[in-house]
Amino acid sequence: MGTELNYAQEMERKLQKDRRFHEKLVSPFTKAVSRYELLSPGDRVCVCISGGKDSMLMAKLFQILKKHQKFDFDVKYLVMDPGYSAPNRALIMENAARLGIPVSICESRIFDAVDNIPKNPCYLCARMRRGYLYRWAQEMGCNKIALGHHFDDVIETILMSMLWAGQFQTMMPKLHSSNFEGMELIRPMYLIREDDIIDWAQKNSLVFLRCACHFTETCSELRPDGSSTSKRLETKQLIRRLHETNPDIEANLFKSAQNVNLDRVIAYKKNMVRHSFLDEYGS
Repeated sequence: MGTELNYAQEMERKLQKDRRFHEKLVSPFTKAVSRYELLSPGDRVCVCISGGKDSMLMAKLFQILKKHQKFDFDVKYLVMDPGYSAPNRALIMENAARLGIPVSICESRIFDAVDNIPKNPCYLCARMRRGYLYRWAQEMGCNKIALGHHFDDVIETILMSMLWAGQFQTMMPKLHSSNFEGMELIRPMYLIREDDIIDWAQKNSLVFLRCACHFTETCSELRPDGSSTSKRLETKQLIRRLHETNPDIEANLFKSAQNVNLDRVIAYKKNMVRHSFLDEYGS
């Protein structure tokens, strides 16, 4: 226990004192919390941990923020086990112990429920997991759940919505729940780049859980022709190729969702009501 405590303290020290980690991880984390007003006095936040690098880092950054924030808020750390294998679950608990994250664990059988779904099992799995997280967080007395989506998730979502769904939308930094009254979803990793999370994990010899579902082998690799059952993976690869000729591609994708000119949009939706440029054309 003493060794784990010392390691966790050293990890916090590195995040705060190492210039690269502070600039690339701690600063954008606190910037997102401030810019998007993700926390308020008296909040009780359920930090949702999947066991991957993103959510584990988010939990550690919340611990640092809790120690230095100017107002009082409470944090709970929740691991949702949707049916992990014994080794994968053990890895999550070992990493949580090493990083000094006091997790509670709740179980479900979501993996079994979606195992035989032939179409969009990942979409259904994500929706089911979100519902469980909201319910458990509410039972824990929390009013917010925090998810570990990062900057790259955001820009990939923008491009995916255009290429695969024929619409323009993004992953919001916070959302009110439509099914759980008084609950809100926040994404404090919103401004953190995935490569910087990977760099943090590698430089500290940390090994985290990757996608651990039954579809891992088919969804995490590209086929020889460059396609994949995972549109997110294809989109990630596309952005990387575009970056080779335009290093500003990621920043521009992110800015596009904050710089929408409604005078040059054919149609848009607001509160589920469709509006057309013809509504005001010539008036």
